[in-house]
Amino acid sequence: MTITPQKLNAYTIFKLPSAYICGVRTKYIDNEKSIVTVKHRWINQNPFKSMFWAVQGMAAEFSTGALIIGKIQESGKQISMLVTTNNATFTKKATGKITFTCNDGHLIDKAIKQTIATGEGQTFWMQSVGVNQDGIVVSTFNFEWSIKVKS
Repeated sequence: MTITPQKLNAYTIFKLPSAYICGVRTKYIDNEKSIVTVKHRWINQNPFKSMFWAVQGMAAEFSTGALIIGKIQESGKQISMLVTTNNATFTKKATGKITFTCNDGHLIDKAIKQTIATGEGQTFWMQSVGVNQDGIVVSTFNFEWSIKVKS
């Protein structure tokens, strides 16, 4: 099954309903890149009238995780995935439509090959950068993912 933005958005309805309700939507995905957007609205704002940091985190994490989901499906193996560490930097108030882009699909292939070959868990870092409608970076998220072949 090929991963598409439509399939990922349907996935969020059933598996990540809070992300869906907050407006997290996948706009583009291929083997190397994923783009996820979220629009500042009443439901996802903080008391300072900007987007709550956790909503940004949901969109950023999904832009990295969607790439992993696709690569795991391509492998044909049962592989678990989990965020083990994350950090974020916030550089501007997040208002309007925020677009999170992850270009780290190439980092996943080596880890999947290693976990399949050795049966041991593998970790790797992926980054997602959020920009506003003016192209200004509002936040940068880094996620350490752990993957392991299920036994």
